[in-house]
Amino acid sequence: MSVIRSSASHASSLFPILAVTPGEPAGIGPDLSLMLIQQLRQSALKENFVLVLIADPGMLQQRAAALGLSINLPRWQGRRISPAENEHRFFLLPVTVKAQVIAGRLNPANASYVLKALEIAAEGCGRGEFDALVTGPVHKGVISDAGIPFTGHTEFFAERSGVPVVMMLVSGDLRVALATTHLPLAEVSRQITRAHLTGVLHILHHELKEKMGISHPNMLVCGLNPHAGESGHLGREEIEVITPVIAELRAQGMRVHGPVPADTAFIPQQLAGVDVVLAMYHDQGLPVLKHHGFGEAVNVTLGLPFIRTSVDHGTALDLAGSGRAEIGSLRSAVAMALSMIRARQLSC
Repeated sequence: MSVIRSSASHASSLFPILAVTPGEPAGIGPDLSLMLIQQLRQSALKENFVLVLIADPGMLQQRAAALGLSINLPRWQGRRISPAENEHRFFLLPVTVKAQVIAGRLNPANASYVLKALEIAAEGCGRGEFDALVTGPVHKGVISDAGIPFTGHTEFFAERSGVPVVMMLVSGDLRVALATTHLPLAEVSRQITRAHLTGVLHILHHELKEKMGISHPNMLVCGLNPHAGESGHLGREEIEVITPVIAELRAQGMRVHGPVPADTAFIPQQLAGVDVVLAMYHDQGLPVLKHHGFGEAVNVTLGLPFIRTSVDHGTALDLAGSGRAEIGSLRSAVAMALSMIRARQLSC
């Protein structure tokens, strides 16, 4: 399989351009990316868009051979794609791995390669070369093992962009956002301050309008403690922080409700008319979301100056190179990115 060749096109692109980073090279991210391109080429596309895969060409060639795929990817030359080039809608922007990649076997030497791909994608989004970024799964542990502090995509892009962000996962019509992300549970309460929670809800409100096309978002806020604090007997964060913030934002005209006990926040009666549920910490909200649609859900980073979506799963090292990985979440992440591009265009 040849994964790089030059493209002679010099016309301006009329299609949305998505950058895709496969993530950990030893995991299923490369498999999913190649399988998605194969599937898209074999099906009638409902929407015109350009996909730019940011990855090592030799690693992709090796993985494609293991999967029995033959995918010829021209080298990306920038926003010069002719609308007539329907067969040239999938491109490669090469980044070189630091060490040989063996499917299923992590190597800390390639941690810098993973982050380099993310940097190139973020920079491309920042200068308008790409309209959105779709990320495959990374392995936080092996990046940390390489001596590079890394807690996740969300924090990585927030630090590079210099802006506060909010993690939200979407499965069908269920959206769950997080007030805190990858923190030890012992640190969560210290992060739930009035300033922080106010900022999170402002980002949610703005981004649901601008990037999701929801004109007047209705937001439901979970309590931090069991039974939302039980009138202070099980914790005072609801009384001292969460309720005052909700009251202040409601006075400003926002549709925000709560705090509600997290154990009943997701029953149908509570969710009626709700556009997003804000959970206070990672494992308060995401188990429900993933039970609702694991393998088809999408991770969205709100607050960034560009659109970023991602898969809802990890690297699945045991499936790498086997052909048994499921592409549902990556396919959903691409569809979500395109939907957000359209919503943003309509809001301008």
